[in-house]
Amino acid sequence: MRGREGKPAVWASGTARAVVLLAVVGAIVTAGGPGATTGASTGASTGAPDPPAAQPTVVETLAPAPPASPAKPTWIGATPLARSEPVRVQIPAIGVDSELMALGLQADGTMEVPPGGFPAGWYTGAPTPGELGPAIIAGHVDWTGPGVFYDLHSVQIGDQVTVTRADGSTPVFQVVRVEQYPKAGFPTDEVYGDIDRAGLRLITCGGVFNRATGHHDDNIVVFADLIEPAVG
Repeated sequence: MRGREGKPAVWASGTARAVVLLAVVGAIVTAGGPGATTGASTGASTGAPDPPAAQPTVVETLAPAPPASPAKPTWIGATPLARSEPVRVQIPAIGVDSELMALGLQADGTMEVPPGGFPAGWYTGAPTPGELGPAIIAGHVDWTGPGVFYDLHSVQIGDQVTVTRADGSTPVFQVVRVEQYPKAGFPTDEVYGDIDRAGLRLITCGGVFNRATGHHDDNIVVFADLIEPAVG
């Protein structure tokens, strides 16, 4: 999305390509590369493990995609749901009610980002909201004006996030952490790594808007856990 000066803060060019991975609202960037979907490494016939997947360096975009990971761990807490694409996200505490678009990876391995301030998007390479693991929803903090996640920094621990899915289910997540990270030190593994429950990460830009770079210096990450796998 665009920064306060109207400059693209998340795209590497006018073609709306993310510079390196995801960097919401002005630039939800981090320093880890997007990885493959979860799955165990089988190794060669000799029993040797497969070499780790190369991870591109994050430059400036929404937020990095999750790294390659081993088999998913067992779950705790609310029972995870089967995979189903999310179509809507609601955060009553800050007045967010947005449709969701799919965000995949570019040909160069960088993560796609929404082409404008609205709507928010979900990363298709991660679990869907309600599945075991960390689901990812990203949105811009601003563009030509306030973006879908303009007030994400105001979310409080205990606030709830509801996601409507294509199968009619409406899993509810409760916020457990709200963090602000410098883009140069984005904790990729902490945000995208495997977890033992159904979780959700909401990502956007934050901190000071750097007029020299046309991007915000930090990323806001909201961590939430599934508390109610409700069915609509």
